Amino acid sequence: MITVDATGLSCPEPVMLAKKAAKDNPADEIQVLVDNATARDNIVRMSRGVSRTASVQESGGVYTITLARP
Repeated sequence: MITVDATGLSCPEPVMLAKKAAKDNPADEIQVLVDNATARDNIVRMSRGVSRTASVQESGGVYTITLARP
């Protein structure tokens, strides 16, 4: 599993980092950490474009978005 820590970053940086990780690691599950709802929503939307499913968990103000192959 690949982890991308995008906490503290504003869009579009978290989306670009997540997209690059998905492209560079096509067989791996990607975990993206963000701390704002806009980045969370944009990454979930982006996941469809890179043929991934997205699941979101929130803990202590940090969203963990898991991008997996369907």
